[in-house]
Amino acid sequence: MEIPTSKEDAPTKQIFILSGQSNMSGRGGVTKHHHWDGVVPPECHPNASILRLSAKLHWDPAREPLHADIDAKKVCGVGPGMSFANAVRERVGVVGLVPCAVGGTAIKEWARGEHLYESMVGRARESVKGGGEIRALLWYQGESDTSHQHDAEAYQVNMERFINNVREDLGLPSLPIIQVAIASGDERYMEKVREAQFRINLPNVVCIDAKGLPLKEDNLHLTTEAQVRLGHMLADACLANFAPSQPPPHP
Repeated sequence: MEIPTSKEDAPTKQIFILSGQSNMSGRGGVTKHHHWDGVVPPECHPNASILRLSAKLHWDPAREPLHADIDAKKVCGVGPGMSFANAVRERVGVVGLVPCAVGGTAIKEWARGEHLYESMVGRARESVKGGGEIRALLWYQGESDTSHQHDAEAYQVNMERFINNVREDLGLPSLPIIQVAIASGDERYMEKVREAQFRINLPNVVCIDAKGLPLKEDNLHLTTEAQVRLGHMLADACLANFAPSQPPPHP
């Protein structure tokens, strides 16, 4: 069902872009045989005030798996987006999620001019056409940059350029960015990428740490339980750093 998006028909959406690679798109509950088990924890249940922008640019009721039509070449499961949205909706009102993450992608694939970057920016621009404001970009990426020294050493520069480009192209110079420091990847350069993530020192950029959250048996992807916890960590960071002081009036 498409949700009406005219200002007369819908409350103003508070929009959050979900981007990065597979741990943002979600592999929680995806078995080694590449099937999603269909288990949706209570924290990730649908709610009438949580919407998602589909691949066809329609606002639909949000439900797991959020990235099924975006990270479409892989089997998607539970990610952090729904537990995040359920945790912030009472403070921010109607939540609009814009899934953009694609598994197995390196930071260089998110450079300005590349397909993934331009698709994300295009979806973000489309998301505000019916009313609403982009509140933050949630970013979880970096595992694909842990295999080679050059990629790991270039990560900070590439990520800072990505942040500056997104803000410029969306006309939002102070857009909040909540970045997740990776919890997995190639051990050769994983710590170097993590160090780069923590070194980023730009205004309105917050880094939270996924290290220690439970991983699936592949030692790469977060479990369903871990994704629920990550969503709450993202919500806590958002509300502590960027939330309005007063909850919105109920429509």
